[in-house]
Amino acid sequence: MSMTRPSPTREERVQHSVSRQQRVIIQNNRGKKLVGILHETGSKELVILCHGFRSSKERIPMVNLAAALEKEGISAFRFDFSGNGESGGLFQYGNYRRESDDLRAVVQHFCREKRVITTIIGHSKGGNVVLLYASRYSDVRIVINISGRFNLERGIEGRLGKDFMQRIKQNGFLDIKNKKGKFEYRVTEESLMDRLTTDTRAACLLIPKDCRVLTVHGSMDKIVPPGDALEFAKIIPNHKLHIIEGADHEYTSHQDELASVVLDFTRAGPHQDKNMLKQLPSCARADNSIHSRL
Repeated sequence: MSMTRPSPTREERVQHSVSRQQRVIIQNNRGKKLVGILHETGSKELVILCHGFRSSKERIPMVNLAAALEKEGISAFRFDFSGNGESGGLFQYGNYRRESDDLRAVVQHFCREKRVITTIIGHSKGGNVVLLYASRYSDVRIVINISGRFNLERGIEGRLGKDFMQRIKQNGFLDIKNKKGKFEYRVTEESLMDRLTTDTRAACLLIPKDCRVLTVHGSMDKIVPPGDALEFAKIIPNHKLHIIEGADHEYTSHQDELASVVLDFTRAGPHQDKNMLKQLPSCARADNSIHSRL
């Protein structure tokens, strides 16, 4: 007489899961290759991690968050946006919508692999990208914005210098150099306007109410002021705010606390809802987007 074994508990999955890091290449809708690392634990659930401005999948907190998820038996995927890291394409300033499209390609890839994308996490510019994604699509129920910027008109002068608008109008572009005078990247007028016309407030207002959003910010962030986190909290419908005291923009000395906050928020979602997997939109319906004004 055969007996049906009960499904393993989360604790059992954590104990028996063996993480395997796999290099995965996904093609975006412009034919560019997106390179990422899949931290495979054997779980059907998958968390996607998105890096910040001119960063990569190899920077903190991407690697540390992926490792923390592994320990919980949850698979994670960290990847490079097009024009960054190992991925194809040229780096472009702004580019929020295209990076949202890159994330869409990643979600659809794993959807076809029969994975359930429970959470998307973005750091800095990646925080804006995951929020923009949530405003356009309704297939992910948990979104975590780590140190995203609310007002994209701010913070430009610090990178491009004074009178950047006048100079870019004159030449059509700006070449950005490092402190040693070495060329780093070019900002075109088109790419600058892409940033200036990306309306974060409008995006946040379009996020579905059944999407749970966490904003995490460091109180000592010198790149994006912690006041931006308060602005997100004011307008996102289903939102939780957590300020980490003393943390800088990269959470240099607060990696463990950041991971703990992120894991607590993800645990409070899908693992407590046995019907979550059934309630998430199916892959067959994954292309149905919310056509916003963004």
